[in-house]
Amino acid sequence: MLVFSTNLISDPGIDLAGSSHLHYDPGVVVLSVPCTSGIKPAWILHALREGFDGVFIAADGDECGYLADCSARSARLVATAQELLATEGIDGRRLKMTAICSVCAEPFARQVRAFCDSLEELGS
Repeated sequence: MLVFSTNLISDPGIDLAGSSHLHYDPGVVVLSVPCTSGIKPAWILHALREGFDGVFIAADGDECGYLADCSARSARLVATAQELLATEGIDGRRLKMTAICSVCAEPFARQVRAFCDSLEELGS
């Protein structure tokens, strides 16, 4: 699974999950970006085409320090990505976005475990 994380908001929560030794799939790859709304739908498609079973966006939510409308922009990018995935015949359930804050270690680990389980049910 590929996780898009934001360097100011969700990265610290993900780091805390690791340093707290919270369990989640060791195959998770985290890619840090400045802001959730800067993720391109084509990146999501590319990740899935290249072999990732799913893409998890650890979103800024309303905490974004760059854009006041980050949540709305992020929602639009996910909707666009879902449309792109549908045109490629890829199940939209392979994409998930959830707000993860700087202290959300347990919620992050729990969300990733649940997403991994749902991806297993979908198969490769």
